[in-house]
Amino acid sequence: MAKGGNVRVTITLECTSCAQDSVDKKSPGISRYTTQKNRRNTPLRLELKKFCAHCYKHTIHGEIKK
Repeated sequence: MAKGGNVRVTITLECTSCAQDSVDKKSPGISRYTTQKNRRNTPLRLELKKFCAHCYKHTIHGEIKK
């Protein structure tokens, strides 16, 4: 029987340019996405280019700690 470890984890991606401008991390002006990643294949923090509704352009969204 296969080992029953939970390999896929839910992560949150946050806009890096909006996060630098804001002092409060929980402000409503920060673009955030949720997705899943495989912990074994991608052990490092994930960075994807996504659309930021606050900046109105495509920016790099990085994985944040929950």
